[in-house]
Amino acid sequence: MKNGRWSVVDFGAVKNVEAAQTEAFQKALDACFLAGGGEVVVPEGNYVIGDIRIRSNTTLHLLEHAVLLGSTDPKDYVHINEDPLEPLPEEQNTLAHWYSPRQWKEMGGGFKKHLYTAGSYWNYGLIRAVYAENIAVIGEEGSRIDGRNVYDPEGEEKYRGPHGINMHFCKNVTLRGYTVVNASNWAHAIFQSENITFDHLTVLAGHDALHTRACSNVTMTNCKLITGDDGVAGFDNLNVVVRNCEISSACSAFRYGGNNILVEDCQIYGPCPYQFRGSFTREEKIAGATVSERGRNNMLSFWTNFVTDDLPVRKPAGKVMLRNCTVKNADRLLHLNLSGNESWQRGTPPTDITFENITAEGIKMGLTAYGIEGSPMKLTLRNVNYTYHEEAAESPLFRVAHCDEIELENVTVNGYTGASLIRAWSDGTKVTAKGFSCNLNGGEMLVRADEEFVCRPI
Repeated sequence: MKNGRWSVVDFGAVKNVEAAQTEAFQKALDACFLAGGGEVVVPEGNYVIGDIRIRSNTTLHLLEHAVLLGSTDPKDYVHINEDPLEPLPEEQNTLAHWYSPRQWKEMGGGFKKHLYTAGSYWNYGLIRAVYAENIAVIGEEGSRIDGRNVYDPEGEEKYRGPHGINMHFCKNVTLRGYTVVNASNWAHAIFQSENITFDHLTVLAGHDALHTRACSNVTMTNCKLITGDDGVAGFDNLNVVVRNCEISSACSAFRYGGNNILVEDCQIYGPCPYQFRGSFTREEKIAGATVSERGRNNMLSFWTNFVTDDLPVRKPAGKVMLRNCTVKNADRLLHLNLSGNESWQRGTPPTDITFENITAEGIKMGLTAYGIEGSPMKLTLRNVNYTYHEEAAESPLFRVAHCDEIELENVTVNGYTGASLIRAWSDGTKVTAKGFSCNLNGGEMLVRADEEFVCRPI
């Protein structure tokens, strides 16, 4: 990047007023881009914006106590569709709306334009980037992006508003130092991009915190993700490292998938301080409420393996390593369900998932791994100390189908009162145990289930 520096104030941005300052911000960003790149700074104060677009070789720098407030009018987020400087390609400028899985099935399934075209209505957000390289959003102490829980009856699930940061087809992206609160949809929605760094970010309340889909070379370090939706989400991601993060979720800490994924030195816990807003009443959603008597905040899963056939995968999923983590009060340690009753769990399971050096306490439903016949899958637990939630002490530790191998090495299971630790809904699962400690209460390690497989979708 070049060393030019521009302030949004010099282009007319006014702080601490309710009128949108989108035009002034965009003028500053465009001037930076046209000059060959540099830094656009946002001084202290509150600035209301709709969608602004970062272009190549540009850093948006939020100085101390600079706050971006999302406009409460959903129609303030479609400027990118008429961008005169870098018009979107026609095939990307779809303005496509969100459809439910049922609606997509009725339309024949297949390609979801609302997700995978940058100019869809669903992809609107406060900060946008498309086909950009060498870009960054950097925040100093006290800097914040506040989505304000904008209600949009034309949005996802008929209430969600714009994302916090939304990017498509970008390279060399750095996101560091700021806080996102009350994102109306995902705090970060990054699609089909590469070389992405998330560092020292905080995400509070709202929806998915860090969502990368079909991305490569991703690092997430030193982040605090406390959200009413998934903490880290996405699928078909290649070469990912998540390290030293604190995650509490009212959905899944991870709803993720891909190849060569390392999660280490993370602290995962429930229940989440924030509720899942999908359970709120319509009136509460309109009001932008953050709590509801109907709301729930239990964490559904530590690792929900995201498998879908939305797009062709670039590389078979596998090489998933989860190590040196503590997990407290999650309903499940692992959720992988390709039995057919979850609309977004379709495709091929990962070849292998390893849990290593894990302390898990207060878990209710153990590990569910329902794969597909003919697709090899192995689960490894190594140096794991697992303690049941007292309400679930009779539940199997594993509920599996079409799982070729379960390897247990130095695994201790505490508080189990049931009769079969592994329930299998298919034949052929090989179990090896070394240094394994559990009171089986006279039962067997592995039992072939004769009842119907039942798993509540999450």
